Amino acid sequence: MEKWEWDNHTLPVEFMLLGMGNVPSLQTPLFLLSLIIYLVTMAANILIVVLVIADLHLHTPMYFFLGNLSSLETCYSSTILPRLLASFLTGDRIISVRGCMAQLYFFGCFLVSECYLLAMMSYDRYLAICQPLLYTSLMTWKVSLQLAAASWLAGFLTSTVATSFLSHLRFCGLRIIDHFFCDFTPVLELACSDTNVVRLLAFILAILDIVFPFLFTLASYVCIIAAILRIPSSVGRQKAFSTCSSHLTIVTVFYGTLIVVYTLPRTPQLRQLNKVFSFFYTVLTPLVNPLIYSLRNREVREALRKALRKALA
Repeated sequence: MEKWEWDNHTLPVEFMLLGMGNVPSLQTPLFLLSLIIYLVTMAANILIVVLVIADLHLHTPMYFFLGNLSSLETCYSSTILPRLLASFLTGDRIISVRGCMAQLYFFGCFLVSECYLLAMMSYDRYLAICQPLLYTSLMTWKVSLQLAAASWLAGFLTSTVATSFLSHLRFCGLRIIDHFFCDFTPVLELACSDTNVVRLLAFILAILDIVFPFLFTLASYVCIIAAILRIPSSVGRQKAFSTCSSHLTIVTVFYGTLIVVYTLPRTPQLRQLNKVFSFFYTVLTPLVNPLIYSLRNREVREALRKALRKALA
């Protein structure tokens, strides 16, 4: 039985992504900008992964999670930007139904995994700052591996369930997706069968996979900041805060734009704004994350200097 139908009961084979707008004069600048962002994102994140693996000083739970985050964002960017680059270069905005579902599936996997991984990283910083004497016994390599694996597994399970339910809907009418990639809500808007069950499922999954990790992360940082403020010396407070400020910056940017995107009503007036915020958390966040860690983290900078000296020697 076919899962995809139009009003005439034929199987659709493609959708059209409206992208960032139909302004021919902007296609070349947008292509060049997106290409630079993609190349820098891939190079920076792969560099972080290589440094974490190669430098023994970075073989700690904190940098293990950082390596996982960079791996996630390498995959995350590759689900969206190559297709976007192709549309800017060729002007072809058509995407097959299977291609759309595959993009939606992998995007959902990496998005949910990142939400949980950021929560695990906040827990790691909570233990390091609030429970320093117990940190090494609580955050062992086995625990770190289990937490990272659980983050990846949660993403794949959630996306499998959501994509499976979405693929059983009947679609009709226009085949135009008003977005620059196949996101859950824009695709759901094309359905002409009953979507109540899917919307309820999406709401439950959003609570479990976005709101819960966000609240957990928020609670962790409330405890961390309270513990830092109790440190008597200003030097001690500064040193403690420097270990978590990079992660706090990433969490703020990522969740800030993510919450705006999924709480803003998708009215015609706000859809372009929705795309701008989507661009922030899908494209700019993977670019900014490794730059924040490499520029603000002394140990990563030192590992990079040693790697460069070794390569030049």
